[in-house]
Amino acid sequence: MANRDKKKDPNQQAPEIALRLLARREHSRFELTMKLRQRRVDARVIEDVLDDFEDKGWLSDDRFAEVFVRQRMDAGYGPLKILADLQQRGINRVPSELDVVPDSQWVARAVQLRDRRFGLGDISGDWSERQRQGGFLARRGFSGDQVEQALGKVRVSEE
Repeated sequence: MANRDKKKDPNQQAPEIALRLLARREHSRFELTMKLRQRRVDARVIEDVLDDFEDKGWLSDDRFAEVFVRQRMDAGYGPLKILADLQQRGINRVPSELDVVPDSQWVARAVQLRDRRFGLGDISGDWSERQRQGGFLARRGFSGDQVEQALGKVRVSEE
């Protein structure tokens, strides 16, 4: 009898599967669509389930983007990386949470990240070290201008 329960039709289980996924963390509509497709749920069933979830307020791309941006900013990522990651998850617009952050705050975050990782020593004459640290910040998603400003910051020693 237990075997019969495990052989349920994925189309009938789609709402249950989607709700279980949403209980773990926020998902974008695109992410849930992909995860349900992997479980061989019909496209029409997926659309119906996700439309119903959006109507009930259980699924929201705006809410997902807000949470995602906040988490990625706290993890030390820059705006370019956050936008690229959002696009991979089906969010093709700039969320307001990301749009309201001024460039000076991104520079401050890049300086903080550089300080934590490398320290704020003077590297103005060491091109290989500038390249290494700049590459790290660029891979974390900071723009070229933000990286340059962060590389120019030097800790003033207190004597």
